[in-house]
Amino acid sequence: MHRVDGKRMRPIWLDDDGRTVKVIDQRWLPHRMEILALTTVEQVIDAIQQMVVRGAPLIGVTGAYGVLVALRTSTDENAFLDACDRVKAARPTAVNLAWAVDRVVARAMAAPPGDARIETVIHEAGQITEEEVDRCRRIGEHGARIITDISRTKNGRTVHLLTHCNAGWLACVEWGTATAPVYVAHEMGIDLHVWVDETRPLNQGARLTAWELGRAGIAHTVITDNAGGHLMQRGMVDLVVVGTDRTTYTGDVANKIGTYLKALAARDNQVPFYVALPSSTFDWELRDGLGQIPIEERHADEVHFVQGKRDGAIARVRVSPADSPAANPAFDVTPARLVTAFITERGVCAASEEAIMGLFPEKKNKRRAQGLV
Repeated sequence: MHRVDGKRMRPIWLDDDGRTVKVIDQRWLPHRMEILALTTVEQVIDAIQQMVVRGAPLIGVTGAYGVLVALRTSTDENAFLDACDRVKAARPTAVNLAWAVDRVVARAMAAPPGDARIETVIHEAGQITEEEVDRCRRIGEHGARIITDISRTKNGRTVHLLTHCNAGWLACVEWGTATAPVYVAHEMGIDLHVWVDETRPLNQGARLTAWELGRAGIAHTVITDNAGGHLMQRGMVDLVVVGTDRTTYTGDVANKIGTYLKALAARDNQVPFYVALPSSTFDWELRDGLGQIPIEERHADEVHFVQGKRDGAIARVRVSPADSPAANPAFDVTPARLVTAFITERGVCAASEEAIMGLFPEKKNKRRAQGLV
């Protein structure tokens, strides 16, 4: 568990009262640490939509605890199910949200009403949380071997890794996905340095990844989003590791907008491009990422305005002309052909249906049983 000001902390937890879900409000980091209490379904939905919480695994965990909030505040079963559907629909791209909500709801409906159902939901949401932590830890172990191999080929010289957005513990409860190999390699004593994409428009890299790495004592440098290709051309990047919000079982990757451009630059410069993800982020139903993954369009104000700290206060300023329109697609799709490999909790595999199903044979068997193979 990571430490913030000396305290061990996760980005989400259930309070001791068994009712209140508490989260770090990530909108104010790195300049202010603020904790929000989520006690209504509307607050859970707003936290997901407004990116108080973000990152596919954390969104899923928040959705799981959102089922608990819905159960405690709904007047009857129909209201409960309707509330859960609204939580599930809060953001469209990250597959973990629907997966986690559906899993907890199924367990809830199989339990008798009353205290037994509440305890079932608390247990299941907690189970999902710990499973995601364990998956991310194992992603770190498998990914660290890749970093170690590069370190050996460089005779111990610094390994330079580039990442995009924030796929760290703030996005994943603990460890992270793309950052998990970094944390594990750092603990092993590997000399490494991280190029941190600022990741416009909300600067999750500059605000969150840099904040995480700094507190862990890991060497890093914040760069503009468009600097990655320049660094790759000059041999200053040894590997790219990113996370993902949804990946098809054929290997197409939906991730924060700008990921596709990093993959193109990596391919042109023969830099390995890895995607780190837990199995909960695979969409086992979708084949064509470009044609089938829904891409969230967010508010134009996220493009028009930037937030930062000035004279000790957090300020928001407009960058673009007042009469200029803006478009804000939140994600793009990187085709499987541009991905060197996936780093999962079960190991590293090629970005192909055959390799993915080989690593997760139970998913192939399930599809076969459904007549989909």
